[in-house]
Amino acid sequence: MYRKKDFLYKNRDGEQTMGNMLGKIQAYWTNRAEGYSQTNREELAGAQKEKWLAVLKEGFPKREPSGIKVLDMGTGPGFFAIILARAGYQVTAVDCTSEMLCKARENAGEYAGRIDWRQMDVQKLEFADESFDVVVSRNLTWDLEEPDRAYAEWMRVLRPGGILLNFDANWYAHLFDAGKREEYEADRRRAEERGVEDHYVCTDVAAMEEIARQIPLSPVKRPEWDIRTLKKIGARSIRTDCRIWSRVWSEVEKINYASTPMFMVRAVK
Repeated sequence: MYRKKDFLYKNRDGEQTMGNMLGKIQAYWTNRAEGYSQTNREELAGAQKEKWLAVLKEGFPKREPSGIKVLDMGTGPGFFAIILARAGYQVTAVDCTSEMLCKARENAGEYAGRIDWRQMDVQKLEFADESFDVVVSRNLTWDLEEPDRAYAEWMRVLRPGGILLNFDANWYAHLFDAGKREEYEADRRRAEERGVEDHYVCTDVAAMEEIARQIPLSPVKRPEWDIRTLKKIGARSIRTDCRIWSRVWSEVEKINYASTPMFMVRAVK
């Protein structure tokens, strides 16, 4: 998700060009809101919610949930916010897209009133320093204009000893690496052969790839980048789990995203 500003990016020929990405990003995610929300509803209705909650709780402070303030970054249709609110945590959920927040409230049902929903830029937070015990995020940092600034902001709002948990993947590396492209295309064939829904076909691939070519993390090797960046801003006890996908993904996700395995980064302030 993005904030409103013009920024400098490189086009396919490497020339620097001025462009305003806000309209493209908001239009894309607004159009995706219903489909993405349906995916979240399926997760909330199935076994994945328990798998994800177990992984999150393992990384959280070992205290009663009612005493832990969690900030969910880029909440989208609200999956993390909802499962954490149900588990008794104090949850604040942030997204820059109003349509996503609307879907998140709908999905939360009776728990909607227990979550503090905020529309704001995850790269420029409006919270005071040291406001939260935990910051969580899923599938967000790859899609940011200034991911290093986002990490700095997330650490800023954590209390000393607070924990950052970020789940992400090298989602669009195949746009910059021929080997990754072959693996990505193999995923598409495998989904068709096994008769499962192709999660890329049901999106506006051209629009997303246009955006992905213009944002900084698409060609970057991760989580190595995340480790370096977090060290620079003073995070400690940084560790990663590059097989976290095997614990939380459904079988359909494992088929769709075999070439882009999800990793987890955990850091302490």
